[in-house]
Amino acid sequence: MIRLLLADDQALVRGALAALLGLESDLEVVGEVGRGDEVVDAVARTKPDVVLLDVEMPGLDGISVAAQLHASHPDVRVLMVTTFGRPGYLRRAIDSGASGFVVKDTPARELADAVRRVQMGLRVVDPALAAETLTAGTSPLTEREREVLSAAADGATAGAIAKQLHLSEGTVRNHLSAAIGKTGTTTRAEAVRAAERLGWL
Repeated sequence: MIRLLLADDQALVRGALAALLGLESDLEVVGEVGRGDEVVDAVARTKPDVVLLDVEMPGLDGISVAAQLHASHPDVRVLMVTTFGRPGYLRRAIDSGASGFVVKDTPARELADAVRRVQMGLRVVDPALAAETLTAGTSPLTEREREVLSAAADGATAGAIAKQLHLSEGTVRNHLSAAIGKTGTTTRAEAVRAAERLGWL
C-alpha cells in the first residue's frame, strides 16, 4: 500500500481527492490537512509515502512546505497538485524538492498513476506545463526582489514594506524598480500581476 497525505485548503477538493484515490486498491489516504503550516506535523504523525500538496494554502504556501519536507523528511515524496498551472511554480516546486507537479483537472486514473510513479522515485510533470515552463524561462527576480514584490502585492507603501522586511525605504524602492524593469511593466501593481501570472511569486 502507498500511504497518502492530502494537503489542500478546500475541503471539497480534499474530500473528492480522498474518495477518488481511495478507490484504488494500492492507495490509502492516511491523513488530510487544510493549512500549509500543518503539513510537517501531519507527516510526522501519519508517516505517509507521498504527500499531495496544493500550491496556495493559508499558513504556508505549498512550495515552502515542499522545501521543509525535503529537509525534514527526505524519504517522503511530494506531488504538487494545483489549480494554477503557472510555469514559475513548476520550476520553484522542483527546486524545493517536489517529485512531481500536476494540475487538478488531471483525470483520476492519471493522478493515481502519478502517485505511483512519484513513490517509485520517478519525476512526474504535466506535459503542457513543462513545455510552457521551458518557453517562459527562469524567473529573473532575485530572492529579495521577490520578497519585496510579494510584500507590495496588497498595496503597502515603501515605508511599510521597509518596516516589514527590515530594510531602508531606498532599498525597497530600488528592489521595486528592478522588479518592474525585469517584468517589463511600468508600475508595481503591474509587476505584481505579471510575476503572479508567471508563478514567480
